[in-house]
Amino acid sequence: MTPTYKLVLEPGRTAKNYWRDLFHYRELFLILAWRDVAVRYKQTSAGAAWALIQPLMNVVLMTVIFGTVAGLPSEAGVPYAIMVCAATLPWQFFSSALSLASQSVVNNGNLISKVYFPRMIVPASSVVVSLVDFGVACSILAGLMLWYDFWPTWRLLVLPAFVLLAIAAALGSGLILTALTVRYRDFRMIVPFLMQVGLYVCPVAYSSAVIHDKLVQKLGSSLGDRCFLLYSVNPMVGVIDGFRWAILGSARAFYWPGFILSVGLTAALLWFGVFYFRKTERAFADVI
Repeated sequence: MTPTYKLVLEPGRTAKNYWRDLFHYRELFLILAWRDVAVRYKQTSAGAAWALIQPLMNVVLMTVIFGTVAGLPSEAGVPYAIMVCAATLPWQFFSSALSLASQSVVNNGNLISKVYFPRMIVPASSVVVSLVDFGVACSILAGLMLWYDFWPTWRLLVLPAFVLLAIAAALGSGLILTALTVRYRDFRMIVPFLMQVGLYVCPVAYSSAVIHDKLVQKLGSSLGDRCFLLYSVNPMVGVIDGFRWAILGSARAFYWPGFILSVGLTAALLWFGVFYFRKTERAFADVI
């Protein structure tokens, strides 16, 4: 008996079933993620070792320049290299994920213009590539802890929650920049510049406690605390402080007001990223 099919044409049906389609196209998500992971370092002489070389060089340079030459203090006796590495890992993940996500739709233009699937799969799969690099780079932190005989506490168990927060920040920002890059190709130049500036704006090479102490010293306790709370508007400040709190253990106090503000803004950024991306993705095939 020949099977019969029913074709339904209904306005708004695609938008209504968008999240269901995301689940149905999960195999495409895995294929794109695996493809990007496989070809990322395929034609490089060092191969996957670049996932270790880049963060390791950042840790060494920042430790020498900011810790030794500039003489910036570490946190409660923690080796400066470990403090820097605990911040370099989330920042490297965020920077890489944002850069890859912002170019993902443009780089997959042929696929976008030929077949239908939820376009959000493309930037989301590129974040997985950076997450794999992040997992590999964690071995640098483990090696530094063994070298300095520094052992984490039970707080390390909370680290996955901060990883999820970093993923949310990267995905929310990536969705916005992806949609903007499709329409305005100038963002291909702007994103690398933003990452260079962000490396110094975020407390990667130094402790956020240094910023807080300087603000209190210059502006007074009340105004200094308010300015530092404003500094915490940057979502990566909460992520980096969270990583250091979990990895450095009892050696670091936690600034809860700034972290709560960072979490709230990250959630808002993710919501707006999804909203803006879905609003503009219908025109991607025409613009590309």
